Order: sequence, then structure tokens, then C-alpha cells
Amino acid sequence: MKLSIIIPVYNEKKTIKDLIEKISLIDILKEITIVDDYSSDGTREILAEIESDEVKVFYHERNMGKGAAVRTAAKHVTGDIVIIQDADLEYDPRDYPDLIRPIVEDRADVVYGSRFLGGPHRVLFFWHYVGNRIITTFSNMLSNLNLTDMETGYKAFRNKVIQSLNLRSNRFGFEAEVTMKLAKGKYRIYEVPISYWGRDYSEGKKITWKDGIAALFHIIRFRFFD
Repeated sequence: MKLSIIIPVYNEKKTIKDLIEKISLIDILKEITIVDDYSSDGTREILAEIESDEVKVFYHERNMGKGAAVRTAAKHVTGDIVIIQDADLEYDPRDYPDLIRPIVEDRADVVYGSRFLGGPHRVLFFWHYVGNRIITTFSNMLSNLNLTDMETGYKAFRNKVIQSLNLRSNRFGFEAEVTMKLAKGKYRIYEVPISYWGRDYSEGKKITWKDGIAALFHIIRFRFFD
């Protein structure tokens, strides 16, 4: 079974090489598809150096957001299973085998890697945790799912599932859109614990409270109006 790894990238020159090296150590048949979302910090130049037959790179000509980058990459993946991997090293590729196992064993169509099911994690922001719980609870109320971490950056899909979702959101509304459309489609969703090394803002973390407020509106939008 072949694994496709989608990596949306925006201004991650400090981490992108290390991430590719960590992925290369995972003993799974795989392909890597990177979409640079118009980085301005030198990331594009680094990607031009590491691009190869095994690492495909596509470049946006303007900044469009994570959701748009995932859509661009999804057009080119050929694996049976697709994992979305953030480029900032908050998520560890060594979790891939656990993340895809429920799909390989035909127990799930989609797997969410949860930061709140007991895996090792860096201790950081209390209010980020509270915000995540509020967003996930609200999402569960409207989707009738019982996820512990809707906003997780680690999601694995059967390729045919992600291709069927008709994704439209450009930015961080992607997580809410995916969850609502999976619930509507009655796909089998599984959760597994993952490790998590969260960054602080001095290290380049991009999510803010504004994204949390926007997530609530995206949940409503994709539950009732899309």
C-alpha cells in the first residue's frame, strides 16, 4: 500500500529540510508532494534544491492558505492513503504507522491523530487548549461525532475519500470543512493518539485567537450552507 504525504508550506525554511529527512527514515512506500504557498523567507529556494522524483514541489504564485495548498497537492497524489503533514515539525512522522493502521486494516476511511488521547506532548498554552476544546465540542454538536481533536493537523484519508469531498476552503477553515463533509458522508472515522511538539510564537507558530473565532463560523457554514 502506497502512502502519499501532502505538505503545505509557508515560510518554513528552518524546518523543511529536517522534516523531509525525518519522513525519508520511515520505512513505508511513499511519495512526498509539497506545495509552497508563496513563501518569502527563502523556503522556495530550499525546495528548489530538494525537489526530485521522490519529492514533487508545486508553487503558488500568491499566498492562498493551507486549504488551497492541500487542494493543489491532492490533484497530483497517487497513493492509496493520503496524510497531511504540516511543515513546522510540531507533528512527528514516526507516528505514520499508527496513523494509517486503521485504514490498512479496513477499520476506517479516515484517521484523526489526536493530541489529547495520551500521547507525549510539549506543555504550552492553556488557553489554546481551552479554545481547541470549545471548537471541537461545537463541531461535535453539529456533526454528531465524538472527536477529541477536530483541529488536529494530522489526518489520514483513503485517497478516494479526500478526492470525493469537493473541498473549497482556502485557509484554516479546511479542518472544519473536512470534518463536516466527512460527517455528512458518513465515512468511518477513527482517532489514534499522537505525539505533539507545539511551537510558541517566537518559534514561528501562526495560529491565533482570530483563527479560532473563524473556525466556529466555518463549522456553521460547512454544516448548513455547503
